[in-house]
Amino acid sequence: MNKITKTMAALGLTASMLLPVAVLAQQGTLTANDLGVTAVGNTVKLGGADVRQTAANIINVALGFLGIIAVIIVLIGGFKYMIAGGDESKTKEARGWIVSGIIGLAIILAGWAITSFVIGQLIEATTNV
Repeated sequence: MNKITKTMAALGLTASMLLPVAVLAQQGTLTANDLGVTAVGNTVKLGGADVRQTAANIINVALGFLGIIAVIIVLIGGFKYMIAGGDESKTKEARGWIVSGIIGLAIILAGWAITSFVIGQLIEATTNV
């Protein structure tokens, strides 16, 4: 039974490696029509913004989402603290949630400050001097 399983796994791995080669065997070059650009009236365009600024925007959005999650964790801890009813184990758990959320916020804010500084210095150093 073990030999059959190993053989099937090897065949599956081989098939998963060879199948894309068979599927992508078309010849020729891609045109805008192949990619469906004409279907939207040739309105698909790449962004013209600076790559560094785009990276900074992506990092800011990601850190913003993480900040929202950290605030939600603090709110959950506060809610658990309010409904603990004086039970020592429940209040200890709630304090743990609150402290974890605050530590997370501190880490996120430090990460934002570091990335903001680094990207700002990178943009300043690589623009026209």
